[in-house]
Amino acid sequence: MNITESSIILPGRYCNSLSEYSRFKTREVKIGNLAMGGDNPIRIQSMTTTDTMDTMGTVEQTIRMVEAGCEYVRITAPSVKEAQNLAVIKKELRERGYDVPLIADIHFTPNAAEAAARIVEKVRINPGNYADKKRFDQLEYTRDEYDAELERIYKKFTPLVKVCKEYGTAMRIGTNHGSLSDRIMSYYGDTPRGMVESAMEFMRMCESLSFYNLVISMKASNPQVMVQAYRLLVETMAQEGMNYPLHLGVTEAGDGEDGRIKSAVGIGTLLEDGLGDTIRVSLTEDPEFEAPVAIALAKRYETRQNAPAVSTQPVNPPQSFSPYEYNKRTSTELNTFIGGHQVPRVILDLSSNAMRDPQVLAPAGYLYSDLLDKFNMADMSVDFVYLGQTLPSFSMPGNLKQLYDYPAWLALTKKWNCHPLYTLDQFHVAKLKDPALNLLRLKSEELDLLTNEDLQTPGLVFVLETEQDHGMADQRSFFFRLQELGISCPVIIHRTYRTPVDSINPESDFQLYAATDTGALLVDGFGDGIWLSSADIPAKTIVSTSFGILQATRSRISKTEYISCPSCGRTLFDLQETTQMIRSRTSHLKGVKIGIMGCIVNGPGEMADADYGYVGTGPGKITLYRGKEVVKKNVNTENALDELIEIIRVDGNWIDL
Repeated sequence: MNITESSIILPGRYCNSLSEYSRFKTREVKIGNLAMGGDNPIRIQSMTTTDTMDTMGTVEQTIRMVEAGCEYVRITAPSVKEAQNLAVIKKELRERGYDVPLIADIHFTPNAAEAAARIVEKVRINPGNYADKKRFDQLEYTRDEYDAELERIYKKFTPLVKVCKEYGTAMRIGTNHGSLSDRIMSYYGDTPRGMVESAMEFMRMCESLSFYNLVISMKASNPQVMVQAYRLLVETMAQEGMNYPLHLGVTEAGDGEDGRIKSAVGIGTLLEDGLGDTIRVSLTEDPEFEAPVAIALAKRYETRQNAPAVSTQPVNPPQSFSPYEYNKRTSTELNTFIGGHQVPRVILDLSSNAMRDPQVLAPAGYLYSDLLDKFNMADMSVDFVYLGQTLPSFSMPGNLKQLYDYPAWLALTKKWNCHPLYTLDQFHVAKLKDPALNLLRLKSEELDLLTNEDLQTPGLVFVLETEQDHGMADQRSFFFRLQELGISCPVIIHRTYRTPVDSINPESDFQLYAATDTGALLVDGFGDGIWLSSADIPAKTIVSTSFGILQATRSRISKTEYISCPSCGRTLFDLQETTQMIRSRTSHLKGVKIGIMGCIVNGPGEMADADYGYVGTGPGKITLYRGKEVVKKNVNTENALDELIEIIRVDGNWIDL
């Protein structure tokens, strides 16, 4: 289905449906011998980290990536010499029997793009710096002056389009939040709309030249911004009769658990609504570790098309809901603890544990000292523990709330800091309720079974559960109904996971799925708490995942955040080693955001979202930033971290361990 003239109707405004899984049908684009979009499966890709002039190193790494599941491989081409060497790399790969489509990554250099387009199957250009500039200058334009700038860019861009048409080369127009041009920033601001218009300008130029072999991306290090930009892109494309394939990614996601969770929040949120034709998970790790994460995210949707709709009636968002900007749902604040302006709360299920030793609370973030006979709280300490019907034989920490099944709570002689959890049947017949907090397990279809009297219960909190395959949409429809009915009770999002029988990495899969399901709600401002359950996953992992999701959605900050690029051939230092070095000395700075960038391409822009930045600017040289402001240029690598810490200290943000 190729739609280029008539507008596309999207009942969900930015997707086909808000109530049932339905992929947005995009134009099929041929990239070498492997097409994406249309009816093709979600494709997997990654990017090499070697120097492009290191032919054999790049070839060997590409082969490892393909063996790990990459279907496309991207290689940086910062100048013409690297672009020309792509031919040597491609020849060596073909001689070894690997026909994986290659993609040239271009920034700043139109002549390199034109050279690469004659060699590889696809080129990626960044509209923020292709024939445009970024110096953080605030510019003033009349409409005529702005149009004149577009005409100048059109003349610079046209030769590349003609080469792509001649050689059958596809193109990705890849907007990065961190590298929007001064022109776009001055005219549209640092917004999802600015990101979308940055790409749309180039897309319109391509269509004026009858070139349609396009893939589009809207990457950001902040999953919230990334999600909003992709949604707005799809709606804007539809209005102009376009349906180009979408390349999904959260840029500079970082490494380890944090990088996986942050990527899943952004990518998974869009996949849930049927958006996305290819995935790149950007981790500060060797690129062969990215593909398995992307495969795990995509695999979930292979059979999702068969999932039933979450409602027999159309799910219409309330007037107050906008998918393009963050607005936290208004909920009642209870006991200055949950709801309202309070951060989302975290629950951990310890009901299957024998509660005889205080050390059982260690995974919950409450560390018991036998010597002092007291608990110390870690940075990631949960707010509730669910004990079911199990009574502890030791004194619980005074600031840790306990949840019991209603019959067990009813039998407690001392109920201070202990609260009941009801089923709907128990709630309706309960003769005694807690004057502080009453937590009610509820599925979305049970909302209509509540009476006005039920809703007047003091301290009422919904624990929202689902058994639907498309559980995120089911739970989202519940929040829509609450807003429609004017119900402001706080809601805790509860999801239970069972490890798939074919899972290779159960803990990673748990993190990815939970980040997708709950993160997709939190990025839209839904949820006053999170409760993740799994009989197969260690409690410590459940807790770190819960706090990781809240951090990634900017709902609750509990640790230092690292905005760290995944490395590529432009990187000027060992990014993995440097990230770990910086983390080892700054991980105690709760709430501080540090950008770690291997080169200048996206550094200053992505770090506009960070408090401090560490950017490679030459061999052995680092430039240090405060936000987007350069503080020190060309610092020797061996001194750079000490200098960064001193800047943080001068700002009053350093804490001695």
